[in-house]
Amino acid sequence: MMAPPLDLVGLRAALEAAGWRCTSQRAAVYAHLSQAEHHPTAEEVYHGVKAAVPKISLATVYKALEALVASGLATKLTAGDGSARYDARSDHHYHLRCLRSGAVQDLPTPFDPDLIDKLDPELMHDLERKGFRMTGYRLELVGYFDPASAATAGSTEV
Repeated sequence: MMAPPLDLVGLRAALEAAGWRCTSQRAAVYAHLSQAEHHPTAEEVYHGVKAAVPKISLATVYKALEALVASGLATKLTAGDGSARYDARSDHHYHLRCLRSGAVQDLPTPFDPDLIDKLDPELMHDLERKGFRMTGYRLELVGYFDPASAATAGSTEV
């Protein structure tokens, strides 16, 4: 189940607990990110926040996103080409990434907390012998959204 976004008091508490100040710019970036229906780039966040905070700069948006990620309030989803998208969902979930457009969407399937237990025990043991200590995992399915299907559906949203 998706957790609701934090209100201003909760946002302030979470930022301050992580050693960051709660500025109006950070609050605006968090509000935009937590209401986004997709996983926006920093530039998309900038354009979305600009109406509410006209004097905000792209550099300030990047710094606000950095603070939100460092505070655990957002996740930075990086691709192999160095591009990044941001996600304010705090619950465990999976993603779909379009290799053509770079779009990232939530995979509409329940999170399976036992997924790692279903992996080959030999593989896990081998990783441990090599000194790898797993602290968590992310699952991202990569492929292509069909442009014809997207045009029919009206978007690339899943």
